[in-house]
Amino acid sequence: MLDNQSPEIFTLTDEDGNEQEFELMDIMEENGTIYYALVPYLEDPEAMIQEDTELVVLKVGEENGEEFLSTIDDDDEYERIGEMFIERINNMLESEDEDDEEE
Repeated sequence: MLDNQSPEIFTLTDEDGNEQEFELMDIMEENGTIYYALVPYLEDPEAMIQEDTELVVLKVGEENGEEFLSTIDDDDEYERIGEMFIERINNMLESEDEDDEEE
């Protein structure tokens, strides 16, 4: 899991050329493939909590020695990896809540 220091921000361009910033929530490797879990970036953390943000899951590909993030075309793979990230993120949030209660 990623720690709570300054967020790692990615600017992604969709197929229409539109740019949007995303915050990296987690990175996971599964069967030799690296996956990134991202959410749309909002500068105000409170707004991020209040917004109904959607988790975006991308995988790392490589072409000509350069890494890039790409969408997951296989629905079963996307659903499986997405559920794994959601479980990991929920566990991380529960752990943070428990830590807050102990203080």
